[in-house]
Amino acid sequence: MVNLMSNSKNNSFNQKKINYKMLFLFIGFALVAGFLGSLLGGNMSSFKTLKKPFFTPPPLVFPIVWTILYILMGISSYLICCNKTDKKFKKRACFFYSAQLLVNTLWSLFFFRLGWLTFALLWLLLLIVLVAIMIVKFYKLKPLAAYLQIPYILWLLIAGALNISIILLN
Repeated sequence: MVNLMSNSKNNSFNQKKINYKMLFLFIGFALVAGFLGSLLGGNMSSFKTLKKPFFTPPPLVFPIVWTILYILMGISSYLICCNKTDKKFKKRACFFYSAQLLVNTLWSLFFFRLGWLTFALLWLLLLIVLVAIMIVKFYKLKPLAAYLQIPYILWLLIAGALNISIILLN
């Protein structure tokens, strides 16, 4: 067990040691959700035929970035869900984490497999709202958990710009 950095902003955070078994379980859960999303997305052959904007990252970037983001989600959710604080508030934070993870997982199905580009954009907007709410809830319990989600919401905004551009180009 390792000591966590103290949290001067929120003294109600009583977790002092890292439980590595639980940490890896939370990271694994997030990675499994990402893997399921990729399975639901299918082989993406139809995506290759779409006109894409000039700022579309190379294909290799997506699995690398998403893997990092899912690891950060897992760490962040561990910090919240294993937090020894107000159970009711923690439960709400974990609910928004789970909801955004489910919405995220299904986005690939709508965009890649089904080709519902406009619906996928609306679904992505829902995801961004859920992630923003999750970040606020996480911040109130453990600011570090919220900060770990900043790359995620930024990536979702890039995904939104890509989604809009692909709709307009096709």
